[in-house]
Amino acid sequence: MTKVHESELTILSGKDLLSAYVWNTKRAKHFFCSRCGVYTFHRKRAAPDHFGVNVFCLENFDVGAFRLRATDGVAMSVIETTARTEWPGPRTPQ
Repeated sequence: MTKVHESELTILSGKDLLSAYVWNTKRAKHFFCSRCGVYTFHRKRAAPDHFGVNVFCLENFDVGAFRLRATDGVAMSVIETTARTEWPGPRTPQ
């Protein structure tokens, strides 16, 4: 993913094939290809004037030309067993 301002994102083709997934506050919107299911980009909740873009959906984008930040998906769990009791959210794995 890379973060881009909404003025810097132009969809050249296939806009009619995108499906949006929204929930909760409906501020964030996640877009997928309705044919193949690939996650293309999302409007960010925390920065609603920006999009997070799946760089592997961009033509001629050289991923190797940019610094990467490794993300450990396992450590990004929403399960928090040590959360304070007044904080909402899951406490144990489902």
